[in-house]
Amino acid sequence: MQLDVGQTIYIQSYKYDGSLHRTWSKATVLDVKEHVIVVMTYKTWVIESDGRRWFTKEPAVCFFFPNEWYNIIAMIRKTGIYYYCNIATPVLYDGEALKNIDLDLDVKVFPDGAHIILDEDEFELHQFAMDYPEDIIQISRRALEQVVELVKYQRYPFHKQTIYDYLDLYSKNHKVTSL
Repeated sequence: MQLDVGQTIYIQSYKYDGSLHRTWSKATVLDVKEHVIVVMTYKTWVIESDGRRWFTKEPAVCFFFPNEWYNIIAMIRKTGIYYYCNIATPVLYDGEALKNIDLDLDVKVFPDGAHIILDEDEFELHQFAMDYPEDIIQISRRALEQVVELVKYQRYPFHKQTIYDYLDLYSKNHKVTSL
């Protein structure tokens, strides 16, 4: 299926057992390349697997990779850009939504470049509860190392200017009021 710049789409994240983990009600496609799909979420409903719903208040530039085992969300706040990096299967678009499987491990990056690794306990638990194959465990660990390296050396998409360029692109056609 073809994605077009400007198109509004859904995002669906699943868990390894096939259960729906989280959905975003809308995202605007900003860029489509062979190696990355970039979307903006802003003032969007997010629904969690337990039924909780929340509304995003700040713009977020989201990077989904068809050939990488992670995705990266850059949240633009008054205090700077915060990144949330999910270790997940490569994304696919099936005409309904951008979809991936969340593999629990996450990296949170602060505006000063400091980072923390999150949910290692959840990853350990789900290895057994959801019967992760050994190759998925190894791929997840390598993807985590990859993301940490990207952060450490400020490689794409960990550039402030990249994020602000996408925000400017989005702002040309949409009103952004939260900054």
